[in-house]
Amino acid sequence: MGGRTALLALHYQNDVLHADGRIRVGLTADSPQRQQLIAAAGRLLAQARARGVPVVHVRVGYRPDYADLLTNAPILRNVQRIGAMQVGSWGADFYTGLEPLPQEFEVHHTRINAFFGSSLEPVLRRLGVDRLVVAGVATHSVVESTVRHAVDMGFEVAVAATACAAPPGTHEASLASMSLIADIDQQEDWDAVFGG
Repeated sequence: MGGRTALLALHYQNDVLHADGRIRVGLTADSPQRQQLIAAAGRLLAQARARGVPVVHVRVGYRPDYADLLTNAPILRNVQRIGAMQVGSWGADFYTGLEPLPQEFEVHHTRINAFFGSSLEPVLRRLGVDRLVVAGVATHSVVESTVRHAVDMGFEVAVAATACAAPPGTHEASLASMSLIADIDQQEDWDAVFGG
């Protein structure tokens, strides 16, 4: 990969990552996979920052009355049913240690694909990047849909697999599917992924 790179950190939020979160995408409160994901995400963010790679944090969230939530898909209906991801709530806040630094960008969205109806594309164009390293939760939803959209827009994409998660089997299947259009990094060889 050549060119300027940005890191997209998708949905590192309490409702998704915290042991008391409402969603947790198949990661139980005491799951070793959950702790491994949090540690990997922290290492990924630290390495991007150390290399001067711009980081864009993407948060999903909805009004407390869910008037901005279009419930045309089971995953979206479930968010409303369980009362998750309400803007201003603890659940929609970024997980402690994975939150944006003051100089980093934060993008809010309400669909599955982080580009749809959000400011993500203008932010990336402003940064002048042509390569994306994508990580987040869940692999088979926001990560995969965002990766596919990014590739269609002309970005080169790498997926930091260890900083992504989904229920067992689903995670691996999603990575295999994305391997047709993106580089999948399973080894945390982020120097290479970030262009070094």
